Amino acid sequence: MNEKNMLLSMIKKYDFTLKELNLYLDTHPNCRRALSMFRKYRELRRDAVQEYNKRFGPLTPEQVTDTQSWTWVEDPWPWERR
Repeated sequence: MNEKNMLLSMIKKYDFTLKELNLYLDTHPNCRRALSMFRKYRELRRDAVQEYNKRFGPLTPEQVTDTQSWTWVEDPWPWERR
């Protein structure tokens, strides 16, 4: 697996973990351990997405940083990038 796919896989794992923690916290809002884990994985995900954006381009249109033109459509879509 290349670095790009490994990073994307990590982001997906963080997304899954955050969703599961979100559901757990909905029913256990005072669980400090779960809240701490949620914060940790949210930060890990943020860092992984920033690294992906820096190295391979934005995953979503909201992550486009060009202020002069709409560059989202100029590059291949995230699923088309190799």
